[in-house]
Amino acid sequence: MKTLITLMLFCFGFLGYSQSKLDNYIQIGLKSNEVIKQHNFDINKSMYALKEAHALFYPTVSLNANYTKADGGRTIDIPIGDMLNPVYNTLNQITNSNAFPSLQNQSVLINPDNFYDAKIHTTMPLLNFEIIYNKRIKSQQTSLQKIELEIYQRELVKEIKIAYYKYLQSIEGINIYQDALKLVKENQRVNQSLFKNDKINRTAVLRSDNEVIRIEANLETAKQVNSNAKTYFNFLINQKLDSEIEIDANNEATPTILVNENTSNREELSKLTQVSEINSNVSKLTQSYWYPKLSGFADFGFQDFDFEVNKQSRYYFAGVGLEWNIFSGNKNKYKLKQVDEDSKKISSQTDNVRQQLLLQFQVSQNNLKSALEQFNADKNQKESAKKYNEDITKLYKEGQAIYIELLDAQNQWVNAQLNTNISLYNSWIAFAELERANATFTFK
Repeated sequence: MKTLITLMLFCFGFLGYSQSKLDNYIQIGLKSNEVIKQHNFDINKSMYALKEAHALFYPTVSLNANYTKADGGRTIDIPIGDMLNPVYNTLNQITNSNAFPSLQNQSVLINPDNFYDAKIHTTMPLLNFEIIYNKRIKSQQTSLQKIELEIYQRELVKEIKIAYYKYLQSIEGINIYQDALKLVKENQRVNQSLFKNDKINRTAVLRSDNEVIRIEANLETAKQVNSNAKTYFNFLINQKLDSEIEIDANNEATPTILVNENTSNREELSKLTQVSEINSNVSKLTQSYWYPKLSGFADFGFQDFDFEVNKQSRYYFAGVGLEWNIFSGNKNKYKLKQVDEDSKKISSQTDNVRQQLLLQFQVSQNNLKSALEQFNADKNQKESAKKYNEDITKLYKEGQAIYIELLDAQNQWVNAQLNTNISLYNSWIAFAELERANATFTFK
């Protein structure tokens, strides 16, 4: 079931968010990421395995030669003398001559002595279903490797986007604390001047000093967060960890999108479909045990004694071989049952993954809605805190407010800025999660 879900989200400043630099970094990451390179190696390996399976259809030609030198061992006795000498004696008497000599019985070695055999041996499968299904399986395994690469690429795009947003978030955090540091240092200067003129007590001075120390510590922490975010982002795109990162113009813009549920096209489901097809061919491969195998062979060469080469030495020898398995103790029957169980397992996994992907989409969608609502609330709080801080600052300078009130207003203002910054980029992070869950990113 495919549900059409329309999500209209408010946009501030301008619709959409400029991501040209981010898109460039994504392309860099897709080209240079080490894990993607490793996946490409696996794909190349699968392609070579497919070519290897295809090569099994072609004939195999080899040069075979051997030479034997033998003495002793078993022999074949040939009674030539016993058979021919009586005849020869009779002929000699008739002709009154010795034209027909006496012959000795012969004993011939079974092992050929001083004998060579050199030939070109060729074999070729004529009918072999195992080779056919093996090639199909190798082809599907190659496709499976490509799907796994696409899955990782989508995950990498999501991680790059999230890392980029966190980096922007950390930069804005540094800017907020730097502005806050200027503010508390100005408070420190004013309070020290008022204390020298006996306008306030020492408590306000000490409190302003502590605020400077606190903000400086927070600024240092923000810089460390920024450094870690920078390092991790460069790691994802396989650049030097300290490489500078170009950023897009910082605007209070939120994602706006019409979302159509697209989980049925996720690569994870395509992967399971491919696995199911492979399992089907494994079943056919197992069943091919009962099919006959037909192959042909041919030998062309020379063989003779004493390394002689003549017309009588040349020979050829060719034929066709048939192999048909009749009984194997039900071994293949049980193999088929194992394959059937794998098929049931894959079907169950597919149903489970389909539900998981739909759940992931719905959760990501709800998270994005929540993040945007939080941003709207924080943005309004930021505007109120800014006005409140301006009013209290004016009253403090006029002597109508105490320092604690000023400090509270300034802290509210700083915290409101930080919360707005966090919720803004959290909405973009939630958008990246939704984009991943819905597989809507388009690869160039």
